[in-house]
Amino acid sequence: MHAWPASEVPALPGKGRDLQIHDTATQGTITLAPGPVARIYVCGITPYDATHIGHAATYNAFDLVQRVWLDTKRQVIYVQNVTDVDDPLLERALRDNQDWTELAERETALFREDMTALRMLPPQHYIGAVEAIPGIVPLVERLRDAGAAYELDGDVYFSVESDPNFGKVSNLDAEAMRLLSAERGGDPDRVGKKNPLDPMLWMAARPGEPSWDGGSLGRGRPGWHIECVAIALDHLGMTFDIQGGGSDLAFPHHEMGASHAQVLTGEFPMAKAYVHAGMVALHGEKMSKSKGNLVFVSALRRAGVDPAAIRLALLSHHYRADWEWTDEVLAEAVARLERWRAAVSRPDGIPADDLVEEVREALSNDLNAPAALAAVDRWVERQLVTDGDDESAPGLVSRTVDALLGVAL
Repeated sequence: MHAWPASEVPALPGKGRDLQIHDTATQGTITLAPGPVARIYVCGITPYDATHIGHAATYNAFDLVQRVWLDTKRQVIYVQNVTDVDDPLLERALRDNQDWTELAERETALFREDMTALRMLPPQHYIGAVEAIPGIVPLVERLRDAGAAYELDGDVYFSVESDPNFGKVSNLDAEAMRLLSAERGGDPDRVGKKNPLDPMLWMAARPGEPSWDGGSLGRGRPGWHIECVAIALDHLGMTFDIQGGGSDLAFPHHEMGASHAQVLTGEFPMAKAYVHAGMVALHGEKMSKSKGNLVFVSALRRAGVDPAAIRLALLSHHYRADWEWTDEVLAEAVARLERWRAAVSRPDGIPADDLVEEVREALSNDLNAPAALAAVDRWVERQLVTDGDDESAPGLVSRTVDALLGVAL
């Protein structure tokens, strides 16, 4: 599966700072100082509707991570999956009387278009769950043969009790886990499971549903969590720098994935930092496909909204915050974009060297994009009322905003 084209990232004078980021597992801020190559895995879409503002906010957060690392002159290996076979996708295809593969391909293509328009840097490895199945089957067989998985009516489940570190990502108690498991795709009430929290590794073929050859597992399709594990281990190995996604993935997805990988490899942890973006609401409720209260990036673009304004709207909120999308949020972003473009369109200006360092400092401090925007706002306000004589300043500001915030002026 191919990703989307990369926009050029301008080089800035000097060098960026190491990233301090909030780690869900330790509930504290840690400093990530990778070697010459930084490694990040971000969970991708299930392509039955793409791309709403909640998606865009999540991918914007991890785009900032890439930009901070690139500014430190590191290479970045970024991996993202597409869950291109799953119950919600199949249910939507059945509801709309569509072929599920055509639905997945169409929505994935639209996602690519939206990411390109928003200038999100693409992953080097963009992998669909279906194409990963040949690598998933041996992992499930290994877990089963090691006694860390068991069969139930043809399905294969992972035993969470096989991992002594289970629970160290989300730090939730058993009752909270059980409630979230039921809410987020698990089946804690299924009779015969050793532990209600045990997640499915391999689902035996169901009538009328797609299935693949699973070797000794029989025909079927993979569970949700093992897909990302197989892709991450194949392209990043263990103890990569960041496992990222929305805050609703901390449990069960990232918790279960970490346990799968840790049992498979005998290493801990799967990732140095578990980083989660907040949820975006609309009309007082979390934006979600199940509720249908969605604002789509593609719809905004069709309505003539500049993608740079959409990106500024996302950047105006800290990535870990839960916030609400409103017409006012977008209007403020449109106005900010106009001011910024007016300021850098002048032939000369006030010095901007300090601004570069202010933006770097803000982003290195747990991706504090609102502080970075405020720094640019201050320069813009002075620029619009001051006769400067630095001919290089407007260009430096444009390159800084592009390189570090992904906004093209």
